Amino acid sequence: MEQTYDLAVIGGGVNGAGIARDAAGRGARVLLLERGDLATGTSSNSTKLIHGGLRYLEHYEFALVRESLSEREVLWGIAPHIIWPLRFILPHRPGLRPRWLLRLGLFLYDHIGGRKRLPAAESVDLTRHPAGAPLKRGYSRAFAYSDGWVDDARLVILNARDAADRGAEVRTRCEVTALTREDDLWRIEAGAETFRARAVVNAAGPRVLDLLGRAGEPSAQKMRLVRGSHIVVRKLFDHDYAYFFQLPDGRIFFAIPYESDFTLIGTTDVDHKAGLDAVEASAEEIAYLCEGASEYFRTPVTPADVVWTYSGVRPLVDDGSGKPEAATRGYRFEVDGGADGTAPLLSVFGGKITTYRHLAAEAVERLAPFLPVLDGKDWTGGAYLPGGDFGMTEAGAKIVELGARYPFLSPREAQRLIRLYGTCALDFLGDAASAADLGADFGHGLTAAEVDYLVTREWARTADDILWRRTKLGLHFTPEQTALLAAYLTERTPLQ
Repeated sequence: MEQTYDLAVIGGGVNGAGIARDAAGRGARVLLLERGDLATGTSSNSTKLIHGGLRYLEHYEFALVRESLSEREVLWGIAPHIIWPLRFILPHRPGLRPRWLLRLGLFLYDHIGGRKRLPAAESVDLTRHPAGAPLKRGYSRAFAYSDGWVDDARLVILNARDAADRGAEVRTRCEVTALTREDDLWRIEAGAETFRARAVVNAAGPRVLDLLGRAGEPSAQKMRLVRGSHIVVRKLFDHDYAYFFQLPDGRIFFAIPYESDFTLIGTTDVDHKAGLDAVEASAEEIAYLCEGASEYFRTPVTPADVVWTYSGVRPLVDDGSGKPEAATRGYRFEVDGGADGTAPLLSVFGGKITTYRHLAAEAVERLAPFLPVLDGKDWTGGAYLPGGDFGMTEAGAKIVELGARYPFLSPREAQRLIRLYGTCALDFLGDAASAADLGADFGHGLTAAEVDYLVTREWARTADDILWRRTKLGLHFTPEQTALLAAYLTERTPLQ
């Protein structure tokens, strides 16, 4: 007999996965459908920050900044393996924003969001501070402030994993081709398969309006698709601080320590008019970021130094802003049906990764009047994501513990596993007494045991799924190593 779900969530990005987790935890029978792999699009192509958005204060988005700041430590608390504090250095640049304005902005940043564990902003002397060494001599004064780092794709996957552990069905590579109301149910066609649900959430991100069109539900909401591109270069500095840089055109960008051996530089804000299947950084964007970085670092950055680029399309609410960087990062909901007895459809417009959990809770609460099965209130802020069941500041201790339990792991390998899986690393390390017990090593410590875990527990199917979304080892793998991994996956899980 065909199962009827209480809620079908369409879109396997951070918002969709977060909504699926929240609803499953409140007792709903949930189906999560994603056209590709989880976090394939925008949610794995962010600047990878859990932050309030200091620059949004200039656009008077105080409510959004407050909401985002209040979420920083909540998210750090439920996922201390993939989220951790990061200290930023904001150099003062003569001729741009004056020091008093930066100081005022940071004062607000420290006080409007409920900061408790993160250290407050302070002035620093770059001639003495370690963050000053890689910079050109003209920069002598700066401010240091706190925000957070996140492995964005893993945040999506862990939300989906927790949703599944609470009873949700997660289907990847399952593109919705048609949505049809049948009285109080939705009929959902995905290729040769058909599903039914009492309510649907449209969390398709940049494709939100396209999905509404497939459902025959035109919307008056206008979207603005903005491309954010990033470049990755060999590391430009040896300390653990990140940088927040200003440019003369009023834009800002970050330079962040990335995957031990690299520096991540971004982002751009460019209106995106092309398709969504192959989003890439333009030569102009790459040159812009290189030139910006070269204005600050002693070592020039050129396009030839770029080892990788990635780009994501942000589905922003079109609020009429002139410049892409000024467009709101807030979110809106649109609910069609429900009140008249027809099956409800809730569409999500906009949002940012930092506010995904709060967005998910609000979305589920909006559906609660139509789905009596939903029980209870917002619960996700106090429940660990898989592997995160330890204290906010205990990741370092967990790395040491893992190395002691499995002495064949190098310190770098132990750190990698805790930063990806937390305590769930034990699920595939098991009783291994040596590296050989984990099976083939495809390179850089990625073993068959870990790959099997990613296939059986995290919906991985291809080498790209593993190397670029679940582990970030793609930056380190050679083409030959990638081919060996792909061959193993094909033999283990042949694609239909």
